[in-house]
Amino acid sequence: MDRTAPAPPTRLGTLLRPLTEFCLDLHLHPELSGEERRTSERFARWLDDAGLRTTVGVGGHGVVGELANGDGPTVLVRAELDALPVRERTGLPYASRGEAAHVCGHDLHLTAAAGAASLLAGAPETWRGRLLVVGQPAEETLEGARAMLTDGLYERFGRPDHVVAQHAAPLPGGMVAHGYGPMTAGSVTFRIVVHGRGGHAGAPHLAVDPVVTAAHVVTRLQTVVSREAAPAEQVAVTVGRFRAGERANVVPDRAELDVTVRAVSEASLARAAAAVERVVRAECAASACPREPEIVTTSRSPVTHPDPAATAAVREAHVTEFGPERVAMWPPSLATEDVALFGDAGRRLHGAEGIALVYWMLGTAGPRAWAEAPGASAAEKLAALPANHSPEFAPDLRSCLPTAVAALTTAVARLTHA
Repeated sequence: MDRTAPAPPTRLGTLLRPLTEFCLDLHLHPELSGEERRTSERFARWLDDAGLRTTVGVGGHGVVGELANGDGPTVLVRAELDALPVRERTGLPYASRGEAAHVCGHDLHLTAAAGAASLLAGAPETWRGRLLVVGQPAEETLEGARAMLTDGLYERFGRPDHVVAQHAAPLPGGMVAHGYGPMTAGSVTFRIVVHGRGGHAGAPHLAVDPVVTAAHVVTRLQTVVSREAAPAEQVAVTVGRFRAGERANVVPDRAELDVTVRAVSEASLARAAAAVERVVRAECAASACPREPEIVTTSRSPVTHPDPAATAAVREAHVTEFGPERVAMWPPSLATEDVALFGDAGRRLHGAEGIALVYWMLGTAGPRAWAEAPGASAAEKLAALPANHSPEFAPDLRSCLPTAVAALTTAVARLTHA
């Protein structure tokens, strides 16, 4: 890397107040995956005002902001638009009031990308090349990255050399954490229908009860991890939805399951996903179900593997910017997301190779929350604090928003001075 490159423009100054207002507004008005119209419009308006050429409606409500600044590499900064179907219980004065909430930090991610765009646009002497700022829809359903790429993201706006993203985590606010192996897991989600033969609860021998069959499926799936994955492998199989029947005196004719499989290696993921299908079919056969089960894959995501060289360069820049005590290492996690599709993991979608992904975790826990969390070790405190997707998840903006903006800005400045 060019160590003589000028320092990145990370001082927020008067920008911090409007950024905070922007983040609070997004938090107060969350929108679910595929419904992010208002969020998209707000983000696009900010990028327009910052001087980027902005396009909306990419792969749904996706937003792309473009900024050219001489010859150099192209860096894509990605953030997410959508919220989760969760009723917030943080008690914050700006908490969402409906059945959706930003309890995964996407409002923070978008605000950081907006702030970085403004800082970089206002300090062209600190970087060179092309900047693409992407607001991605439908990350929570793992559909948005694929939709944007299928809609010709790289054909329309150019292939990036680097993809940069960060994600909120309940580390102390003001910290960032990088990883050199897999950062997040790959996943496969199935929607399964077990077919039975309905009947009277008083004559179960004349019916084929899909509830019993589906219950055996749920129980047997627990052995996929304990008996079919090596102890050293990180694999999880979760039944997130089980629905069957309407009345206690009726044997229903179908039961529905939603099952997610996660693993930090593609081989482990494929093996566990195949085991799920095998177990479902075998239990249905054992129960003499009148029809084969329906097994539909509703989403997939690849393992997130950051590029080692680009990660080392950005981590070094973060150490210089924040100090070594605020830059940690991140172990593999069974959380999953679709950012890797923008890199080489998505080559079947976009046809490009050699796109370096840089991805880190961003601390969001306020000083008081971290100090009061039970436990002596960081691992114990992490386990005790409300995690992403919890109704109580609440990033402390005072400690994490300036770091979030600076982390992205510093990364772009370093990568464009290679």
